[in-house]
Amino acid sequence: MVRPPRSLLLALALLPLSAAADRPLAVVAPWEITGADPSTAGYVYARMRVAETLVDTDADGRPAPGLAASWQPSDDGLAWRFALREDVTFHDGSPLTAEAAAASLEHALAKPGILDSAPIAAIEAEGNEVVIRLDSPFAPLPALLAHSTTLILAPGAFDDEERVTEVIGTGPYRVKSVAPPQRLEVERFDGYWGEAPAIGTASYLAVGRGETRAVMAESGDADVVFTLDPASRARLARNDRLALHAEPLPRTIVFKVNAEHPFLEDERARQALSLAIDREGIAAGLLRDPEAAAAELFPASLGPWHLGLDAGDAQDLERAREMLAELGWQANGSGMLERDGEPFQLTLRTFSDRPELPLVATALQDQWREIGVALEVAVGNASEIPFGHRDGSLELGLMARNYGLVPDPLGTLLDDFGTDPEAMGGDWGAMGWRDDDLPGWLDTLRQEADSEARSELAGQVARRLNEAMPVVPVAWYQQTAAVDAELEGFSIDPLERSYRIDELRWSE
Repeated sequence: MVRPPRSLLLALALLPLSAAADRPLAVVAPWEITGADPSTAGYVYARMRVAETLVDTDADGRPAPGLAASWQPSDDGLAWRFALREDVTFHDGSPLTAEAAAASLEHALAKPGILDSAPIAAIEAEGNEVVIRLDSPFAPLPALLAHSTTLILAPGAFDDEERVTEVIGTGPYRVKSVAPPQRLEVERFDGYWGEAPAIGTASYLAVGRGETRAVMAESGDADVVFTLDPASRARLARNDRLALHAEPLPRTIVFKVNAEHPFLEDERARQALSLAIDREGIAAGLLRDPEAAAAELFPASLGPWHLGLDAGDAQDLERAREMLAELGWQANGSGMLERDGEPFQLTLRTFSDRPELPLVATALQDQWREIGVALEVAVGNASEIPFGHRDGSLELGLMARNYGLVPDPLGTLLDDFGTDPEAMGGDWGAMGWRDDDLPGWLDTLRQEADSEARSELAGQVARRLNEAMPVVPVAWYQQTAAVDAELEGFSIDPLERSYRIDELRWSE
């Protein structure tokens, strides 16, 4: 028998270590890459750590230094100064300057996005500071600047017409290749201002079907798979090659209501639909998480916005029937409701990108049949809910709404409900609903700096939304992930701003 040379044996012995050091990371999630512009696809580039924002968040979800090392409002609240970190470089080698950051934010302001809710008069560069001037005080401004639509890009990312042609950020990874709408490849950026990531290359793949994502985790074709349906989660939990993770999020499964629909314009009809929901049954039976049942929009993690309502007390079929009878609805011979010869029939739109939503929609269909309401479920694309809002065709839309898109739910509420009594509502919020008080409360919250006053107003807003129900809560949401057991350092960001891939390493 001829033995291999000692030098070859040594080289072969070292191969696993080299492979571990150079092993790429494959991330799979449902969300498509719609292009390069942060206004539409910033969440992908933020989560894959390609680009960063002026403001970051800490472990408790509060605003923390990002590309801005510090910030300070003026005494009158009409100007905020954000002092940039020094010696930060973009992926093309150009320096992060106040001029570059201000120009990038001006681009964000010109596009539909989170900054629309702030009364911004001007964005300027002064020395090493970005100065944002306001028409009126706006206390949650730093929280808005943690949103992915406000990613800071290099001047070279824009063409002569101010369009984003490539994503040139400051993150620990830079774009290696991108093929919208599905694939993004990134590589470690050696000039990063912070701690260098251990994994050199990573990829992101958008896969809409939950079953396909689960199979990819099972087969080893993906190392980190986000957003698992309950059935797949139970199966993958038995796989020794995988570690399963779940993290409660400030995201709530809700359905928005067309309050101008003749069947839904009276809040008693909306309350009746809510009272007919077995939230605890949905949480335990479908979501496999009994604690997920939600009788209100805001979870406990959102502090003063949380009312502490018991989901077990939120179902009352008898009261639901009484309220519908007060509105003139009577059961026919089949037990289904009619009024003036017209059946109580509605269509609920939802989408399968979040695999639990069609399951919840089917449960609502069964539960509302018990009070005589006929529900048709239409499963399509997520975009059909905002389209239906705009053209007025939407009756009900089931979705998972994130009230922690920024470290203060006010930003999302301003998008969803607004401060104009004559034009309340947004694509994912109120539709055809008006309220005399809520716009004023939200406007006060925009300006109020006193924490005690803000807490009191937050509770008032939460109570009014719970009474009028332009948007109806069903369950809290958990982000779930199946992760290769050889990956170390994995955690889920509860605000879904980052996949934290720069904190991962392969075990050796």
